[in-house]
Amino acid sequence: MTPPELAVEVLANGAPARAGEFAVETEWREAEPGWRVRVTVTNRGDATVDANVRVSAAVADAPDPWWLIPGAFYGENRPAENTRAFPRFEIGADSAEAHAALVSDAWEFRADRAATPAVFVWGAPGRGGLALAARESTPLGITGVGLAHDSATGEARATLTFPYREGPVTYYGDERPRPTDVSTHRLAPGETVSVQVRVFELDADRHGYAPILRALHSEAEPDAPLESWVDVPTAADLAAEGLLRWHYDPDPGVLLETVGFDREVSGRDGQSVDRQAMHVGWVSGIPWAYALLAHGLRTASEPEVDAGRRVIDFIASNLSPSGTFWGVWYREHGWTQSWTELKRGLHSRTLAEATLFLLRAQAQDPHELWEAAIRSNLDVVVGRQRSDGNLGSIHHAETGEVLSWSGASGLTWIAALVEAADLDARYLPAAVAAGRYYETFVHREFIHGAPEDVDLAPTSEDGYAAVLAYVALHRATGDRRWLDVARRAADWMLTFRYTYDVSFERTTLLGVYDFRTRGADQASPSNQHLHAYGLVCTAELRELSAMLGDPHYAERADETLACFRQFVARADGDFNAYRGMVSERYYQTECFQPKGMLLTLSHAWSVGVLLLACEQTLAG
Repeated sequence: MTPPELAVEVLANGAPARAGEFAVETEWREAEPGWRVRVTVTNRGDATVDANVRVSAAVADAPDPWWLIPGAFYGENRPAENTRAFPRFEIGADSAEAHAALVSDAWEFRADRAATPAVFVWGAPGRGGLALAARESTPLGITGVGLAHDSATGEARATLTFPYREGPVTYYGDERPRPTDVSTHRLAPGETVSVQVRVFELDADRHGYAPILRALHSEAEPDAPLESWVDVPTAADLAAEGLLRWHYDPDPGVLLETVGFDREVSGRDGQSVDRQAMHVGWVSGIPWAYALLAHGLRTASEPEVDAGRRVIDFIASNLSPSGTFWGVWYREHGWTQSWTELKRGLHSRTLAEATLFLLRAQAQDPHELWEAAIRSNLDVVVGRQRSDGNLGSIHHAETGEVLSWSGASGLTWIAALVEAADLDARYLPAAVAAGRYYETFVHREFIHGAPEDVDLAPTSEDGYAAVLAYVALHRATGDRRWLDVARRAADWMLTFRYTYDVSFERTTLLGVYDFRTRGADQASPSNQHLHAYGLVCTAELRELSAMLGDPHYAERADETLACFRQFVARADGDFNAYRGMVSERYYQTECFQPKGMLLTLSHAWSVGVLLLACEQTLAG
């Protein structure tokens, strides 16, 4: 097999080096898969220079390329119609005006933005591509990953830069681009440096990243040991205490979405920073009330059982006029819509997740009120299902009109419909029809629209929803078609999962506590921070492994549970939190906050999803 051709360019003080100024050597060795290449650069000049070594490979026939930087960039990355700004690829976008809107035909990023420091590119449809990968850091500093397209030649190029350069602008989590961020390595006369690069060929299937990422994970694993702080039963007890002590409010029966680590801090109005709100699912609500209920039933804790029931009762007894749950409860004005710009809109993923976990609560602790709420939600959604299987993304709270059919936020309804199949003969056929519709997103390798706060961005949460859906479909039907889709969905989801430990400065909080990032997920290319939401499909990944006879998916689920048994507060004062608190955000790169920081808010979902995974583990 002939390997792709590599180009090595040295930048000296920000400009391409002069001919003869540097000696460059490459040493190739076959690996499985791909090749290992050692790139050696020697400064042959008389002056010390601030240097970057850029290694790249190009796909020639790529009029409309497809990109993957795991966790950070997917295809065009941001759909043109998306309402939230973050980096977008667009052919020919090389103007200052485009860059100001976070649109470009070339991007370079720090490697710690990527779940695996790799760049994949495919050319014309039906044609293959290539991939480059490297370690997050080398002796030269943090590595850079990048992509570039030349609209005149149709060439698409993947790049690795040692150390990193970010451009044409830097993304910091909002619509305002920051200046280009450039790091360099000072290279003295006669000094030699070397870096190692992995090179891969790809066939035309965009899913070809899966075996490569699995191999890179295996290679990184020995250098990234798991270091949980507590065992699973202890983590469950801490999380249950955190939900009950800090997030639960019996008046009127809610799990407050966020509570501050520092109980003395107040907002501008002098009130507590605790968010006096509760979504019915997603960032609060029924899923995490169910986890608390399950723990209470297992441990015979009446306060936990009572709290779980009260939260579920409060939500189930307050349906919207359209027949589904409401989106959000606020203490100031009660029940209202989801976080969407569409007036009176209710978000499908949030409603469906609430319904799914209400079904699971009902299975353990039956209530007539809960069954009525389940039937109401599923009946109206099935009634609105389009002939092609689409279940709708945003629903009007009063009229039930589907306000948006875009994206794949209806995926989670599939799991709910499957688990409720015994209640109504219509539910399973509706789930199968929806499975056929939404599998196109999985095969496109671009699943998007699940979280309410990033509109139609591709996210890790879309991957979780797809795993929940297609594992459920295979469980119910035995059809191997759904097993294959579930496997592909899980592979795509795992592109967001960190395969290595990010290096942190020892003076930062994450550095002081030696936080190990292997097993954590990038939230999305829009929300570039680590989070624990992947624990929501812990049981499904283990089930998928059993279905396939492949332990990989169960092992990756266990890895994530091990990761997030770090930073659950073991006592009041632990990392400036209170016992049982869990943060939502771990800042592994320069986005939103400086790298190495931790968001000092405990989130109901962060505590709840840890509790859920622990309970599923203990039950299994």
